[in-house]
Amino acid sequence: MKQRIVITIILILTFLSGKSQIGGTGVYPFLDFTYSARISGLGGGLIVTPIEDPSILTYNPSMISDQYHQSFSAHFVDHFSNSTYGSALYSHTFKKAGSFAYEMRFIGYGTFDQTDEAGNVLGTFSAGDYVATVGWGRKLSPHFSIGANLKLIYSNYAEYNSFGLGADVAGTYFNPEKQLGLSILFKNMGSQIVTYTPGKYERLPFDIQLAFSKKLEHLPARFHISLHSLYKWEMGYVGRDNPFIQVDAITGEPKYPSLFEQGVKNFFRHFTFGVEILPSPSFSLFASFNYNRSQEMLVPVRRTAAGLSYGFSLNIKSIQLGFARSHYAIGAAPIYINISTNFGKIRETTQQKKKLKQVQSFN
Repeated sequence: MKQRIVITIILILTFLSGKSQIGGTGVYPFLDFTYSARISGLGGGLIVTPIEDPSILTYNPSMISDQYHQSFSAHFVDHFSNSTYGSALYSHTFKKAGSFAYEMRFIGYGTFDQTDEAGNVLGTFSAGDYVATVGWGRKLSPHFSIGANLKLIYSNYAEYNSFGLGADVAGTYFNPEKQLGLSILFKNMGSQIVTYTPGKYERLPFDIQLAFSKKLEHLPARFHISLHSLYKWEMGYVGRDNPFIQVDAITGEPKYPSLFEQGVKNFFRHFTFGVEILPSPSFSLFASFNYNRSQEMLVPVRRTAAGLSYGFSLNIKSIQLGFARSHYAIGAAPIYINISTNFGKIRETTQQKKKLKQVQSFN
């Protein structure tokens, strides 16, 4: 049974990879938006550790398990300008079918004036994107698990509409004794079904990601290292299109960085480094640095916090609160908020309290 599941996933992966984007960003860039406060605070990369936070499940479907049975998580992001987005997630485990996670995401960009060529206002229009995700996960052994997402995508910009189908496939190794984890994710495989412009098909923003985490044995800290864009090497802009390229004052020719400097920068552009401080089981602090984001948002004449993210997670009884902030540019630092709970554990706690009251009243 397990072999058939693995073979089926490999076949799906092979088929969809043939339709995936290699190079460029593709259509539906909102598929790469981060909703979870924890993931945002850790740089937006892949998460390995099976912590009690259901907001991570659809980012790494191999984390979906019975540990999150009857868990619920809601997320809200105050993004740039008037745009906001959020999601709601629920996870449930069935005895025969396995563990599932269901998530609905929305992105609202606000209302805009519709004008003609002369600038006359004809009315208003709105724009939004929506993603419905069904994720499945299963443990193949005590240390190894697999998972997959199926994503139904709908996009609407005024009179332009598009529908797409995507998938993610992931595998995770996690050793609870050593608190060491490793994950690989094939993300956003698929294509448009209905295009914005008839006959003009675009591909999803495909990515291959890898993540590593390790909790220190004698310190309350966990380190996270994630890599993205593993299907390509070149991440920067070194040609004449780079607006920050230096120009020789005498010849007027651009002064390109050395191949060694380009190689070092390309190497680190694939990395996101994060650390999580765990002073107690109910509270954690996290921070990270995304080098690629810092370079893409670089302002040569001024230092900024671009690439830096941070946040915290707090458990209050049966409720988990998450907060994070990610810096992109000057004045552009979205705020991420999420709230999670487990209905099953709340029910168990309520029943235990009732039994305790009955015992006390009987005595």
